[in-house]
Amino acid sequence: MADSIFAWHRLWTFFGLLKLNRYRERMRKHNLYDTETLPALPQSPLPSPTATQRASRSADGAYNDLNHPRMGSAGTRFGRNIPLDRIVVPNAMQLLTPSPREVSRQLLTRAKFQPATSLNLLAAAWIQFQVHDWLSHGENEKAHPIEVPLQAGDNWPENPMRIRRTRRDATRPPDDSDPRPTFTNTETHWWDGSQLYGSDLATQKQVRSFRAGKLRLGADGLLPLNEKGIEVTGVNGNWWLGLSLLHTLFTLEHNAICDKLQREFPAWQDEELFQRARLINAAIMAKIHTVEWTPGILAHPALKIGMNDNWTRIRKSKAEHHAAPFAMTEEFVSVYRMHPLMPDDFSFYSWQNDALLQTRTFPEIAHARTRETMQQMSLLDLFYSFGVTHPGAITLHNYPRFLQHLQRGEEHIDLAATDILRDRERGVPRYNEFRRLLDLDPIEKFEDLSDNRAWCEEIRQLYHNDINSVDLLIGMYAEPLIKGFGFSETAFRIFLLMASRRLQSDRFFTTDYNEQTYTKPGLQWVEDTTMTTVITRHFPALQPILRKQENAFAPWPRVGNSARPA
Repeated sequence: MADSIFAWHRLWTFFGLLKLNRYRERMRKHNLYDTETLPALPQSPLPSPTATQRASRSADGAYNDLNHPRMGSAGTRFGRNIPLDRIVVPNAMQLLTPSPREVSRQLLTRAKFQPATSLNLLAAAWIQFQVHDWLSHGENEKAHPIEVPLQAGDNWPENPMRIRRTRRDATRPPDDSDPRPTFTNTETHWWDGSQLYGSDLATQKQVRSFRAGKLRLGADGLLPLNEKGIEVTGVNGNWWLGLSLLHTLFTLEHNAICDKLQREFPAWQDEELFQRARLINAAIMAKIHTVEWTPGILAHPALKIGMNDNWTRIRKSKAEHHAAPFAMTEEFVSVYRMHPLMPDDFSFYSWQNDALLQTRTFPEIAHARTRETMQQMSLLDLFYSFGVTHPGAITLHNYPRFLQHLQRGEEHIDLAATDILRDRERGVPRYNEFRRLLDLDPIEKFEDLSDNRAWCEEIRQLYHNDINSVDLLIGMYAEPLIKGFGFSETAFRIFLLMASRRLQSDRFFTTDYNEQTYTKPGLQWVEDTTMTTVITRHFPALQPILRKQENAFAPWPRVGNSARPA
């Protein structure tokens, strides 16, 4: 892919930032669209907000915008970053061409693990932890699955492969004839820690102790288990060890904030302590993602300066939605498909001497086996192991093998094939059209798709020499990366728009980010906290390892400076 000497990332940092700001301002005008304008069943207005709803985050995300109280709440639609008249409505042939299963087998299958050496495994767990806060399409529909015919020699256990359709939007009228698809978010759209606290009142009650504002933890310092042996928390789907570590860590952080607030405000009761601690904890997670995770995976000087400025400046502004009401978007979902970050195999080491303790495959540290792993090794060993281990690079031929043969209840799933199909099903444009709609130059020939000539030829053959039919995911994974970047510039353009929007639209990060809402000690807690702070606050024995670590998502130094490969 040709790259101009005037591209933003080749300019001096100041001028690069100016160019990025211009891109974002243009996208705020041309890449935000409200799907609630498409046909919908009538809804009764919500009642006027209570004093608690004005001062605190609601369980379901309602009343963040007091003038439009349903905005961003659980059950509302995903928005779009493309004009509604450019949503693709594929016919049956387009949905299956080329075969998503063959795209998975020929272009995504991991033959050899390709590591992302600038990151550690906490970075991979972190993005899933955050995505569970932002979005979910809910349980897929069992009836009328999409049938994918298999080619000769495919060892899939059934032919055709059956992939369940995305849960339909129940807010569409039964007589609706508009073919453009819409889907609803089962989670709140806001950056509100719903992966810990839930997106409905019933879930929130399950995770609360109702004592001193705290969340539930067992005597062993771990999350309680449900009847299936999975941890009880706000969102526990696709559960594995990395999620358990972060859910446990930020549950501990919530409870530590409660202790601080109780010392400062001894008259406060459980409800007040819980609501204030939730606000503070959510702000900490948003800050860590903005000023640590993002510059970790997008390691460019302009991004480090820009994200720090973003966090500082937005907190001093008023909430602003720009061209459409706030919502997560289908295109945002598409660009955050980062499954190659996950390894298939895991090694665990002692935090004291770096000795190898165990090796396990992903299925052995997932679902109900997560707790077994946590009982066999200490949290210190587990956090250390994640800190010194690399995730996978987000690129072609690096999709986790276990995700291509995933058993989920009665379903046998190739998640790579499903990822390809989901973009088509949900009307997300293919790679070249997607770039055009983001004001990026389309790719004119296959040789420009990647620096790897063999990959270019593989893509050409699979897509029958039609450059415009290349799927978005394949184009993004093939695309040459900006120096320091862990994912493509095509994905980054959506990030550039939506990352600041998640803060800018939220009154609890803007208009109401003040001492009255958070308290003075609460604001100071956010100001003083980093990911390293959170880890060492609850696991102080790791302090010597992390004391010189600038970014907790970069590879940690190994104990004794071991030369062992991560």
